[in-house]
Amino acid sequence: MSDFGTTVVGPDPLAPWRSPLGRALHRNRSQPHSRYVQLATLADGRPSNRTVVFRGFYDGSNTLMFVTDTRSAKVADLSPGAWGELCWYFTQTREQFRLAGAITLVTADTVHWGLIQARQHRWEALSAASRQSFYWPPPGDLRAEDTAFAIPAEAVAVSTPPPTFGLVLLQPDWVDHLELRGNPQTRTQYQRQSDGGWQVMAVNP
Repeated sequence: MSDFGTTVVGPDPLAPWRSPLGRALHRNRSQPHSRYVQLATLADGRPSNRTVVFRGFYDGSNTLMFVTDTRSAKVADLSPGAWGELCWYFTQTREQFRLAGAITLVTADTVHWGLIQARQHRWEALSAASRQSFYWPPPGDLRAEDTAFAIPAEAVAVSTPPPTFGLVLLQPDWVDHLELRGNPQTRTQYQRQSDGGWQVMAVNP
């Protein structure tokens, strides 16, 4: 996979942490919140955190996908070269994943064809209710009493995503998996190597 700074991504060998993460997603699938994950970034040197929804993996790679409104405050934290860390807790199986790596923001201005397609497919996969929010007034602005949130059905039915719709990609290069069940607990770390392989280490919980 090419570096995110070039906004070029492609297939990766399946990382060893993908199997335990996939197993956790499957075993917690009855709980809708199992796809909610906290994404932390830096904003002017200060930590910034928010909950995002996992939207799958990008095109056969180990890169995780999320969506965002390009007018939201978090976009300022996602400039080229940005890094982030996810913290993901599964309540049913009592395990936590932390995944850190480079972030790419895919917008209407992106020129890489594969990323354009990924953004398009994510838009098509959204429900009508989720699409509506990208036509609302800018998030974070003061809300007036006459603010209009009713969006015509024909507006959200269009197949082309609006400029406000962005796709966020995070390419992990470090993963920490903590299983809280058992005594002692089990903790495994995964570190991506320069050749694209992964070092796997059992560490103290």
